[in-house]
Amino acid sequence: MRGRMIRWLLPLAIAGVAGVGAAMAATATHTSAGTVKAAKRSPYGMILVSSTGKTLYRYTKDSKHVNRCTAVAACNPYWPPLVMKGTAKPVAGAGVKSALLGTITISHGRRQVTYAGFPLYLFAGDKTVGDIKGQNFLKEWYVVNAKGALVKHAVAAGGGAGTTTTTPATTTTKSSWG
Repeated sequence: MRGRMIRWLLPLAIAGVAGVGAAMAATATHTSAGTVKAAKRSPYGMILVSSTGKTLYRYTKDSKHVNRCTAVAACNPYWPPLVMKGTAKPVAGAGVKSALLGTITISHGRRQVTYAGFPLYLFAGDKTVGDIKGQNFLKEWYVVNAKGALVKHAVAAGGGAGTTTTTPATTTTKSSWG
């Protein structure tokens, strides 16, 4: 168990976010507006962001309508789920398809926002609007485009050659958490 925690915390320390704690994550998880929108984030093109403009991510170990981040003790403090308060429904902002938005029930009865059926998360290391420090973290966390696909590599100018995305239903990655 200790070895797993060290493997998780060491990359965070290297990334300069080891001091980010659960208290910060708790404040970052809730959104009153519940709006998910698309915003340009160089070099990844148009990706999903929260109502406050913070970058949203997907965890490759999740599957449709299943949050697997809650099973890992070190996960939630650094990857807080985007959750809705009460019975509110997520709202599609600019560039987002409302038909792809939904929620799932996670621990403590909270409702996590999903896009194309997959849970969405924030990264505690993203301090300001425009940060994308969680991209490719442990090769398990990636930004999401407006179609709901993972964006694993930079998007070429114009979105042509060099664009690499993974469709929501085909992403698999071995977890380094064991």
